[in-house]
Order: sequence, then structure tokens, then C-alpha cells
Amino acid sequence: MAKSTVKEFQIIERYFHGRGQARKDVRLGIGDDCALVQPAEHKSIAISCDTLVENVHFLPDMPAQALGYKALAVNLSDLAAMGAEPAWMTLALTMPSVDETWLEQFSAGLFEAADYYGISLVGGDTTRGPKAINITVHGQVPEGKALIRSGARAGDWIYVTGSLGDSALGLDIIRGELKARAEHKEYLVNRHYHPSPRVLAGQSLRGLASSAIDLSDGLLSDIKHILKASAVGAVIEVDKLPLSQAMKDTVTADAALDYALCGGEDYELLFTVPEAQRGALETALGHAGVKFYQVGQILAGNQLRLQYHGEVFEPQQTGFEHF
Repeated sequence: MAKSTVKEFQIIERYFHGRGQARKDVRLGIGDDCALVQPAEHKSIAISCDTLVENVHFLPDMPAQALGYKALAVNLSDLAAMGAEPAWMTLALTMPSVDETWLEQFSAGLFEAADYYGISLVGGDTTRGPKAINITVHGQVPEGKALIRSGARAGDWIYVTGSLGDSALGLDIIRGELKARAEHKEYLVNRHYHPSPRVLAGQSLRGLASSAIDLSDGLLSDIKHILKASAVGAVIEVDKLPLSQAMKDTVTADAALDYALCGGEDYELLFTVPEAQRGALETALGHAGVKFYQVGQILAGNQLRLQYHGEVFEPQQTGFEHF
């Protein structure tokens, strides 16, 4: 491992300053006590912050490039769930020592995601301590158009994007707890290391979805946040959950459903749509290039019911827990 005595300002200058998007709305970026940004007219600012801690949110041997990419992607997923357009970010990086090889790879992954999603690094901090990455992202959304958790109403239909459970299965493969065919292993591990925040899909759902949330802790856990915020119940049709071919070929049917319900870190979108807006979904999400699936319906009351081909379904797990 290449370690050195590089100082804080040298780290910032060498690995983070002057990289990524040069946005016109950044009036003053890295190098001063604060960044200055200029929000667009009639836009609200959406802000989200996530911390990733070694041995809690990521394994010590996780590739640095993947960690840099994922650290930003998980934050962008929160912006996606609000229908926001990514704009700016800050980074607070804590390391036990300076490892220049690690920093080079980490920053490459970070700016790969930043460049793709059009977000600019405008400030942050570096310090010594147990390895941890804290990123705060800022996005913009038209006033009054943000997707929120509290808008679901009885009769609304429940949808998810993408396929479910792949990231959790990928993690189990990384940890050596399961094996998969070579082509499936590559896909599943990539789903864990390089999630795809559904930013464009979230923007496309503005004016259509009555509520939305990103799937970070698993469908079974995350839908409860919508139900609580909206004071409603729901039925989930477990037989309609979208499963990848890699999932189907790697584990049993029962295990696949548990992964889909309880596996975390998919960073897909879970959203509800009133009956009157269902016809507009195909056009809206077709533009975003994202597959979506109807998996249930919002009900009156406060109960969450799972059913499989009309029968009551009991999952073997209850939700995702970080390792």
C-alpha cells in the first residue's frame, strides 16, 4: 500500500480540487471558507446527507473505486426519490492514514458518478480517524413539485423500478456465503458495488406519483415509511415482485422472494400512482429508460398485508440490517 505524509490541503488539491463538473451556478467552489452557489429561479433546494463507515456500511477490502462511486450514488438516490435534479455536493473524508493509491482510485470512482449525473464538488473536509465517508448532496426541484412520502391515498397503485434483491445477493456472494455462475456473479456484485440511482425516473414522476421513496433498506422496511407518513395501509402481491434472471438461477424461489422483500441497498424507486395517472406512466418512464412493475395497492387503514397468488405470505426475514 502506498502511504505518505501528504497534508490535508495537498490531498484536496491533488485528488479533489478542479475535478468534476464546472457548473455555471457555482459562484465560488473549493478553496474558501464556504462555497457559494446560485439556485435557479422558482426552484426548491433538496438536501440529503449519508455517512458510510468501514465495517458498518462497507467491508475493508471493498475496491476504492467502487466505494467512491457508491458513496455518491446512494446520496443521489435520495434526490431521485424526491424528483430532484442533482447540482452540488460536499465531501467529508476520514482516514486512519494517507494512502495515495486508495485516494486516486476513490476519487476516480467519485468523479465517475459526479460527471455522469452532472454534480459539482463544492467543498468538504479531510481528517484522521477510522475510515468514513460523509457526502451531502444538494439538488433542485421545481417549487411544489417534489415527490414526498405523505401523499399516498387508498386506491393508489404501488410500483417499483428495476429488479429487487440483487444487491443483497451480490453482498452475500462477495462475502463468500453463496456462489453464482461467472456471468451472474459479475452482474450481482456490480449491482452491489455500482448501484444506479434512478435520477431521471424520479424527475419523470413529478406530477404523476403521489408518493415515493428509494429502496435502501428493502421493500418491506421502506414501504412502511410511506404508509406511516400517509396514514394508509397496503397490500403487496409478492408473486409480482420483479426478479432478475441472475437471482432466479442462483437461489431457491423462497430465498429469492426474501431477498426481494428484505434485501437492502437496491436503490430502486418505490412509488405510488393514482388510477387517473396510470396511463401516463409508460410514456414518462419510457423516456427515462427504466422498467417498472406494479406490485400492490394502497388500502384504507394502517395494515401492511403480503399475499402470494391471493394467499397470505409470511417472509422468513423482517428487513435489512447493515453488516
